Amino acid sequence: MPGEFEPHKQCWMLWPSRPDTWRQLAQPAQHAFAQVARTISSLEPVTVGASASLLHTARLMLPAHIQVLEIESNDAWMRDVGPTFLVDDNGNVRGVDWEFNAWGGIYPDYTLDNQVAAQVLEIANLAGYRTSGFVLEGGSFHVDGQGSLITTEECLLNPNRNPGLSRSQIETWLCEYLNVETIIWLSRGVNHDETSGHIDNLCCFIRPGVVALTWCDNPSDPMYEISREAYEQLSLSQDARGRRLQIHTIHQPAPMFITPAESLGILSSPGTLARPAGTRLAGSYVNFYIANGGLVVPIFEDKYDQPALATLQALFPERRVIGIPGREILLGGGNIHCITQQQPQGRVIS
Repeated sequence: MPGEFEPHKQCWMLWPSRPDTWRQLAQPAQHAFAQVARTISSLEPVTVGASASLLHTARLMLPAHIQVLEIESNDAWMRDVGPTFLVDDNGNVRGVDWEFNAWGGIYPDYTLDNQVAAQVLEIANLAGYRTSGFVLEGGSFHVDGQGSLITTEECLLNPNRNPGLSRSQIETWLCEYLNVETIIWLSRGVNHDETSGHIDNLCCFIRPGVVALTWCDNPSDPMYEISREAYEQLSLSQDARGRRLQIHTIHQPAPMFITPAESLGILSSPGTLARPAGTRLAGSYVNFYIANGGLVVPIFEDKYDQPALATLQALFPERRVIGIPGREILLGGGNIHCITQQQPQGRVIS
């Protein structure tokens, strides 16, 4: 599996629709997703999948150069439900179709989400591997493209995913399907992350041997302990090439909480995760999207926005760093959520 920082053929997204996840019938979220799609499309091609009932709406809200296709889904988290693209030494691409269970059951019916990866692979005319019996989401791991993978124990060892598998068995699945050699385990993800601790909110590879880590300087915030614990674990780790990791910290936004007005706009349904007023949001700048020639970063009208963008620009001097308002997306449980169909060594993969 290539690193996210390697050249892409295109970006894939899904269109938000759930009224029990997104406020005001998902209309604010749709405008936010449209802005993300437009921004990424200035850097690389974008394909947006929308359910049949919203295909026309998505087409009207997106510019003509963005491809809009019918892809049925329960929600809009393409990074988690879409395929993981792999390449071989000859540039051939295939996709891993992970089994999905809505992050351990955040909503009861995830049948359509569990079929998104197969739909994407069919559209892209690519073969795939279905991991029946092994649950995983794309946001739960990051790779460096050189045999190293980083993840959290809180997520991958959570009994709501693969209760019958041991840590060593999970490592075997990861190594066999992603062709990685070294797995770096961090203990926990971002506080109040409803995915049970996805790595993509906490830490990611900037390039081989170098990571970005969410940081917190307030000892009264739970993230203070989590970020320092992760820093220590990263400091003691080596990647697949035997390198000690360079760690760059990016301070999290100030704590954010769902407002009463935002909560009232969500139509709750049985069996679906509730989002009451006062719930803390898992805000992070590390859950950015690395595009060809650019970086798309969620921002939150926060005092830490500009320092985060400045740090990321210094870490990615060859790319244009673009901040995108992220609160509406964060209200639904995540940040910028896309997957990349990648190409190795600058070669276009068909």
